[in-house]
Amino acid sequence: MELNKYIDHTNLKAYATKKDIKKLCEEAIKYKFASVCVNPCYVELAVSLLKNTNINVCTVIGFPLGMNNVRTKEYEAIVAIEDGAREIDMVINIGALKDKDYDYIKEEIESVRDAIDGHVLKIIIETCYLTDEEIIKMTEICNETFVNFIKTSTGFGSRGASVHDIELINNHKNELLEIKASGGIKDLKTVEAMITAGVTRLGTSSSVEIMTEEIEHNCCEKESE
Repeated sequence: MELNKYIDHTNLKAYATKKDIKKLCEEAIKYKFASVCVNPCYVELAVSLLKNTNINVCTVIGFPLGMNNVRTKEYEAIVAIEDGAREIDMVINIGALKDKDYDYIKEEIESVRDAIDGHVLKIIIETCYLTDEEIIKMTEICNETFVNFIKTSTGFGSRGASVHDIELINNHKNELLEIKASGGIKDLKTVEAMITAGVTRLGTSSSVEIMTEEIEHNCCEKESE
């Protein structure tokens, strides 16, 4: 298992500086992560720093609350793609889901999906605020709208991803839909549990620590053979 290929190396802090993003990209190059995930204002910078690499730039839309209107989310996504982002993580309107306004949820997903012209779209559902039934419903909507990923969390909610969330999604998703776990993923044990449960992408700001732990673990295993 190439653990690095599962990881979206992330810095979405409100106080992230250009220096922080430079460090993030340098670490991504060193460990060959799947992508870096940055706030929209840093997309162009990250793209320039990762030029001539195979590392994608991911950004967030309607973040972190998801309560922007559909037109705003669509415009945010278009600008992000124009700036060079290749992956979009969009937060749904959680209030609309609570109201059972599923047509609205589908509209905003399809609007952003169509606006980004085939680039990767991950739908953040913020599982910490949802019932099991709502998680299942959002999984079904993601199946129906042909997005690439369903993502558990923003990392700004009351908790991050749980194995229960992942298993619930995995039991109701179709074969095309992938799962991204994020929020609270800080060590190798958690990563392994998430992957076992069905995750194919992980969003974390603890990527370097996790990779260091894996390298040390693999070294210890070889020494014991």
